[in-house]
Order: sequence, then structure tokens, then C-alpha cells
Amino acid sequence: MKMVTKLTSLSLAMAAAMPMMASAEVMITEYVEGSSNNKAIEIYNSGTATVDLTGYKLVQYRNGDTAATDMALLDGQTIGAKKLKIIKNPSAALGLAAGVDAIDGNAIYFNGSDAVALMKDGVIVDVIGAIPTPTDWGKDVTIQRKMDALSASMTFDETKWTTLPQDTFSGLGSLGAAPAPSAPVFSCKGAKIVPIYQVQGAGESSPLVPEGKYESDAEVTVRGVVTARGDSLFKGFYLQEVNGDNSPYTSDGVFVFLDAAAPDSIQPGVEVCVQGKVKEYYGLTQIDIKADKKFEVGAQGEAPAATPFYVADGETLAEALERYEGMNIELDAGSDMKVSRTFSYDYAARRNNMLASYKAPLMKPTQLYPAMSDEAIALAKVNAANQLFIESDFKAADGVVPYFPDFNAETGYIRTGDQLTNLQGVVGYSYGAYRLVATNTVVAGDFIRNNDRTDAPEVATLGDIRVASFNVLNFFNDAVGGDANPGGSNRGALTEEDMLKQRTKIVSAITAMNADIVGLMEIANNGFGEQSAIQNLLTALNAELTADEAYSFVELEAADKFEGKYFGSDAITVGMLYRAKTVSLASPAKVIITPEQHAAEGVATREKAGKVETNTGNDAYQRHSLAQTFSIQDKKLTVVVNHFKSKGSGCLEDWVSFEDKSDPADMQGKCNEFRVSAAKVLGESLKDVEGDLLVIGDLNAYGMEDPLRVLTDYDASQSDRDIVTASWTTLNGKIYEKEGTKIEKGYGLINLNTKAHGVSTYSYSYNGELGNLDHALGNASLAAKVVGIEDWHINSVESTLFEYPSKFTGDLLKSDNAFSASDHDPVIVALSYPAPVVTPEPEPKPEVVKRSGGSLGYLVLMMLAGFGLRRRS
Repeated sequence: MKMVTKLTSLSLAMAAAMPMMASAEVMITEYVEGSSNNKAIEIYNSGTATVDLTGYKLVQYRNGDTAATDMALLDGQTIGAKKLKIIKNPSAALGLAAGVDAIDGNAIYFNGSDAVALMKDGVIVDVIGAIPTPTDWGKDVTIQRKMDALSASMTFDETKWTTLPQDTFSGLGSLGAAPAPSAPVFSCKGAKIVPIYQVQGAGESSPLVPEGKYESDAEVTVRGVVTARGDSLFKGFYLQEVNGDNSPYTSDGVFVFLDAAAPDSIQPGVEVCVQGKVKEYYGLTQIDIKADKKFEVGAQGEAPAATPFYVADGETLAEALERYEGMNIELDAGSDMKVSRTFSYDYAARRNNMLASYKAPLMKPTQLYPAMSDEAIALAKVNAANQLFIESDFKAADGVVPYFPDFNAETGYIRTGDQLTNLQGVVGYSYGAYRLVATNTVVAGDFIRNNDRTDAPEVATLGDIRVASFNVLNFFNDAVGGDANPGGSNRGALTEEDMLKQRTKIVSAITAMNADIVGLMEIANNGFGEQSAIQNLLTALNAELTADEAYSFVELEAADKFEGKYFGSDAITVGMLYRAKTVSLASPAKVIITPEQHAAEGVATREKAGKVETNTGNDAYQRHSLAQTFSIQDKKLTVVVNHFKSKGSGCLEDWVSFEDKSDPADMQGKCNEFRVSAAKVLGESLKDVEGDLLVIGDLNAYGMEDPLRVLTDYDASQSDRDIVTASWTTLNGKIYEKEGTKIEKGYGLINLNTKAHGVSTYSYSYNGELGNLDHALGNASLAAKVVGIEDWHINSVESTLFEYPSKFTGDLLKSDNAFSASDHDPVIVALSYPAPVVTPEPEPKPEVVKRSGGSLGYLVLMMLAGFGLRRRS
């Protein structure tokens, strides 16, 4: 264990305020962080008189916090002169000797990442552990104060303490008790050295681990050179053969498991010999020396150079990484590794990291293929074998990429699709995936941009008008006094600074799109008044535009407003902006009411292993859709903005299929049938629309998922799988469908993105897979007018750390640019609505009258003039 001495600003302030505390008589003398509930702190009174402990307490600084949390108040306790007192977890099994003064502390639950302090009247008397505390600095150990250091201190000095193995309790209650006998010094002399490549073998697991077991029958002895330490994520160190066997099929490296940070003597370049059993730990081959710590440190030399990584023809990324497991490798240009999810939060590992894949970013299977098709299932398997998480050993601080110190919002960004070069790291495996723990740092030039930022979408100047769909990531103006929404909750910015940053980024994006109609999703549903979110956004937007470019918003008729004010009852809603200079309202806005699901308790059952369960009741809602018909050059265009039910919260059908607590097997997310119900209602509502029709918005369904197929070209007679609606649905307060019904035919809209670019389009990234949740669907007459369509990749491929919230981004500076304005890319459609060509009437040619003798012609003209039949000019 490596302990850190750190003089914090907190400690310095206290030292200045309380200089007399250096000679305090009560101090901490032992710290026990044992297995299970075996937690205890021993304190000692070095004075010559009994001390009343009223005002004293034990506190902890949890997981790097600089604010203390109380563990045990010592009011009413005393401690005699030259005596010890143990404060322990009530469930600790410490085997204390009779007569030891021990009391229970109900909150003694510290762990190896917590500093522990003794306080008197709110001021630190003594402390063990630095503040803030490094991760796992004191995990699974007992720490005793040395006898020549019996004086309290407000700062931690590791040289004054002795570290003993986990569950060492022999010193508790006996000051200066001899530590547990140390194990004999281990030596590899005379041992049979097994090459690391023989430990690794050519398969997924070590040939030394019998089939059906997870560890070898006997210990092995290996020798190698340290390439990296694992102080936090993987606790131990990495050994590598200097020469290896020159075989591409076996790895020359292996991880040595200590379950703690390695001693300071183990550093890259040092030769180390270890002895322990070979274990397969959740997919990672390792030498386990945790129990006996059998290692021998040799001479210091040079660490082996990182090995260039490559994927051979015919093998998967996972198979290639297995060949390098435990080795220090380098991702160079020939590795062809692309960023598939940029640096952001990984829910499985509960830390920020990055995901890379071989050759190209991963695509969502149901973006390309129908759910449960052989192709979708096959692609899911391919994607699972094509993932490499780029890690740091220590959990990254907020707003920091440890292996990319120049990470910033303007020039030091990372985008999905970038190719990684010059990054080195050791290959490990955890949380069901391979992980590259970086051992060097990179600069911006090491990311080869295959799809770099653009200041504006290419379609911004195409066509006669443009229509955009934009999910604005919970734009709420509560922080600046905005009106309340029906639910009274704020899903957006919590501070004025964050809200203004979010608004600035959204305005930057919308102005660059140059769209004449903008459909909005996830805007606060707080009406249309002066303090509404849509008015707040409109005012800021128009402040950046000329009068000709200015927008207005579409407002509902009074009769359509919920409680006379809102668009539906959800906290968020859809909205629409338009430029009155180029398009005009042809009729009042129309609300398309979407289904709700209300399944009472006991209306459904499910059975597993002979046990029948009934449902507990379920209510699910969707946001209503907004339709507005515009006049453009005497043509009619109806635009419908939608935001279907999300994939995260469950519906009755998920419960019935035992998928209420897991991702559904069809990969379409939860509530798929409920979104199909919405698609059916939408299709029925729009089938008789006259003129051009454009359906846009966040449908929470990828390109080949059921709701999209229902709205477009689905044909049940040509499908291997039924598409059905949800059961127990209502529509506008009336029963809609008690049982789910089978869809026979789609509504014939055309997926404009697919028609223009094929199925491999995307506007959103989730779990490292790209796909379109944001769509533009048109009828045939509208599709004929499309001159361009674009997903403007300003959000899906960017780091979420550049978004407006500041809670988890530390000191990272945010930019006013459009990038990371939301988590969804806007989709922009350019349309041709040319002005009518006015053909002027040709002037009639003068009639030529032939004279038939003398002045007869002249006489005839004079007579016509007399009747008023003059020639038009």
C-alpha cells in the first residue's frame, strides 16, 4: 500500500487557527479496515490525567470529500491517563482481550478511500489519511502508529505509521504490541520458471487452468519486466517477457493480482519474479499472489517498448486483444481503431472513459435491420466482439481526460469516428469487455479526424425553404424565473449560468441551420407567455437575427390547451418555430392526441418456473404531437412534430415478458408496443392530409424498428414477425384498445434519410452504438420536393462533458459554439418550393389591312375608329 502525505488547504487553515493542537494529549493510534464489518479506531491519552471526551468525535472524509461526516460522538466518555479506547463497528469480530475498553460506534463504516479524523469542538486533533483521500489508500489493512511518533497531528505523515495485513487485531488495546510476525522473504532461487506465454496459451483461457475450474491446481513461478502498475482499476502490476516466443498467437504479458497498490519498489522497467496460482477472473488471466505476496524484486532496467497492435484478417477485435492480454501495446495508424463513444460516462464501470472499435464506429443493429431478424442478431454479436474501452488507472477527475491533458471544447475535442494513434496502454479485461489502461498521454494531433466539425450544415443554403427537427435536451427557464410546468419539476439547468450557456449553444445551432421551420422537442411545457421557455428561446434567437430572418412560434388554440395554458400535462413538450417572411400559417395548429396505457392491478399475468404472478398496475403516457399547415408559394405543407415515449421506462408488455428490469431481447427498448400505438394513431390522423406532409421529431425508435416500419412501408404478409400495438390503451379519455392488435400495413410515408443516404444514418449515440432516433418522413409529393437532407453531427459524436451542466465537469470550460448543444443531432430537410413563374401576356400584333384601290383602306380604318374599336396599347 502506498500512502500519500498531503498538506491540504483545509489542514493549513486549521493549523494557523489552532497551533496549540500540536501538543494535544488524545490521538489516534490504530486504524483497522478489515473484512466485512471489522472496522475499528483506537485512540490513546498520552497525558497524565483522565480526559473528558465531551466535544470529541470521530469523523470520516468519504471518497475524496473535503467535508467531514460524523461517525461517532464521544460525549459522556472518558479516557484515563496513558490508556486506550477502541471505537468499533457494532458487528465487528475483533477477538479483543478481556478488560479492553471498547465501545460501539454505530456509524463506523469507513473504507479504504476514507480519511478518519479525531475532532475536538469541530477542529481536527489528529488524522489518519490525506484530505482529500486517494482511492483505496487504506483498503484491507491495519495501520498502527509508531511508538516514536506519539503526538497528534492535523496532517497525515505516512512515515509515522506501520502497515499490517488485513484483519490484524493483535495490537488493539495494547499500545506498542508487537506486530504480527512477517512472512519469510520469498525468493525465486531454484524455482522452475514458466514462461508467461505458456501461462497465457493460444486460447481464451490459460491452458494451466483445468476445464470447468477458475484456477490452476498448483502455483507457477514467472519472471518478467514490469510494464505498468495497477494502483486502482486493476490492483497489482503487469509483467512482460522481454523476448517472448515470437508467436502472434500467445501473449507475452500477464497481470499479477495483489488486491492492493504495488510497493514503491515495483515500477516500470524493474524485473520481478512472482509465484502464485493462475486464475481466470471473470475473463482476465492473472497470477494471484494476494494471500502470500510471493514476489522478488530484481534489477531496474528499461521497460519493454509498446508492441504495435493489429487485427489479423479473419479475426475479431476481441480475438486480437486476447493475443495481447496483459501486454503493453500501442494503437498506431495500422491498428485502425476508431472512437465509437467519445469520452463520457460508462454506466457499467461507473466512471468516465472512451470506447473504441475496429475500422468503424458501431451501428445500432435495429437501425440497419428489423428487430429479431437474423441480420440484427448477428450484428449485435459482432458489435459485442468489437469493443475496447480506453481507461485510466485512477478514476478520472471531473472534466479531465487523464491520457489527453489538453482536452477542451474548442481545439482539444474528441469525436466519434476519430482514429486513435500513438496511444499506449496495457490490455486488461473487466465488466465483460477488454480495457486498455493508458500508460502515456496523447495530443490533439494524435486523433485523425474522419468526420470533423463543420460550422454549418451543408443543406443550410439549399432549396427554397428548410425544415429542421431539433431535440433541445430539456430546455427549461426555471433558473431565470420561468413559469411552472404542470408537474412542477425542473429537468434542465439548475443555475442561471448553466441555463444561459445552454440557450447560447442552442441559438448558435439554430442560427447556423438557417431553417424556415424548426420543430422542437424537450422544451419546458410552461405555456406561451412572456415567462415561457419557448418565448425565452425565441427572444434570444431573434436578437441574433435580422427582421427578415426572425422567427415566431406556433401557439395552440385556447380550447386545445391543458388547464388553459399548457400543451399536454408532461413537464416537457414539443414546439414549432417558423419564419413569417418565408412561410405563413394556413390554418390553426392541430393537436394530435396520443394514446395512454392504464392497466389496472391484476389484469395481466406471467408465469415462470410454475409460479404465476399478476401485475401491480401500470400507467404510461406519451407527449402529444403538434401539426401545423403552412402556405408556401400557394402550396400547402403540413409539418407534424413528435416525441414518442422513451425507451427507458417500462410498460405492461415489458412486465409480461419479464423484461421490466432488463433490456428487451428484441433490442428496441422498453415500451415498444406503446410507441407502435402512437405510430398507428399518428398514421390514422394524417392519412387524409391534403398537400405535402412532413413528419419530424424524436420518435425514440431506430430506423428499422417497429414504429418506423408502421409509419412507412411495413407489410405483414412480407414479414416474419408480427408488429402489434399495446394493450389497455385509451385515447382522449376513452378506451382505445383493450388488447394489442396486429398491424397489417404501414401508412406509406417515405423515410427521407434512408431514401437519400441509405440506412446507415445517425443522430444519436447510446452505449457506443449510433443510429437515428430523429426522423423526417414525407408523403410522395413532399419527397419529390427534397433537394437535400442532413443529420448535422454537432451532438451525437461529441462528449457530453461539453454540454451545459457544470455539476460533473469540474473546471472544464464550456464553449458558446453549437457543439454539444444537446444529445441529439438536428436533422434538416431542404425543399424546393420555387416561386410561380409569371408569363406576361404577349402584345397582339397590329392587324394589317390591305388596300384594294385608292383610299378604301384608310376609309375603313376611319369607320372602325368611329365605333370605338381602337387597338390596345
